[in-house]
Amino acid sequence: MSELKRTGLYDLHVELGARMVPFAGYEMPVQYPLGVMKEHLHCRAAAGLFDVSHMGQVILRARSGVPAEAATALETLVPVDVLGLKEGRQRYGLFTNDAGGIEDDLMIADRGDHLFLVVNAACKEADIAHLRAHLSDICEIEEITDRALLALQGPAAEAVLEGLVPGAAAMRFMDVAVMPSDFGTLWISRSGYTGEDGYEISVENARAVAFARALLAHEAVQPIGLGARDSLRLEAGLCLYGNDIDATTSPVEAALTWVIQKVRRPGGAREGGFPGADRILPELTQGTTRLRVGLRPEGRAPMRAGTVLYALHEGGAPIGEVTSGAFGPSIGGPMSMGYVASGHAEPGTTIYGEVRGKRLPATVTAMPFRPSTYKR
Repeated sequence: MSELKRTGLYDLHVELGARMVPFAGYEMPVQYPLGVMKEHLHCRAAAGLFDVSHMGQVILRARSGVPAEAATALETLVPVDVLGLKEGRQRYGLFTNDAGGIEDDLMIADRGDHLFLVVNAACKEADIAHLRAHLSDICEIEEITDRALLALQGPAAEAVLEGLVPGAAAMRFMDVAVMPSDFGTLWISRSGYTGEDGYEISVENARAVAFARALLAHEAVQPIGLGARDSLRLEAGLCLYGNDIDATTSPVEAALTWVIQKVRRPGGAREGGFPGADRILPELTQGTTRLRVGLRPEGRAPMRAGTVLYALHEGGAPIGEVTSGAFGPSIGGPMSMGYVASGHAEPGTTIYGEVRGKRLPATVTAMPFRPSTYKR
């Protein structure tokens, strides 16, 4: 096993009492002394600070100097309307493969003369290689390695960041901006992966610790680890790559059809033209045999990843499997997501998960489990 990498905030995590664990090739904080449950609830009530520096930051720039050519090139790899993305805005996207599966999910931002991408840590080397293999003739592909990435999430995030970076409060959900600060030039997006209002902020490595300390100096802000990050994103109904979506899952099966804008769909001006379109486009109109759904198990015990799902309390073949499951601190009970045969995907349907040899009931539920609070 190769040696684990560390983000520039590693020493700060240790100083703050974090328990460090291996994650996506890095040593990352899973929790702090506050504990996962209190970290989760603090993020929902005030503001949580997350180190997401392990994720990949990439700049895509057209060699011709014509920004639209970078957008058009990226559209050959994602089923997303990149060309229609306005300057100062970003959207969620997917790299698809020739079989119609999802190679990774990512954020795509239009920053005027270039596109800025944020990709998952576990996939970043493969994603960058994928971009270089297919787009190098048209685009310069620059991996950003001299900047950390922090996420500030929760209802107090706006006031906290505005105090350090005047102008941040004026941003709306999915806005991106480059702003001056006492910590150097910051690349800011009003987004995150908790279901809360908040920001993701790219800061020079040399200033990252000072910036993190300035945020943590605010009484509203607590450091949050991977444990609470997972329960927060699950309450928000958001997928974790490698668990809920992977190279075999299509966007339609994953209930991510909203990612595919009208212009890329059947009959759209730029219909298809992305890997796997011959599977994904028919699924948009004809449906699929399985779908990602939310589940609310009865009782207090979560149905975790790998739990086999059945239509009946006894007998019958499996109809699906849980891909993520945890206790939801904000909803006061267990929650899961997973895939079921399409005929059992209607909200309100009762199905059964096999837990320790017993089939326990769960109700198919619309997601998110808790309403999101993005600033529109």
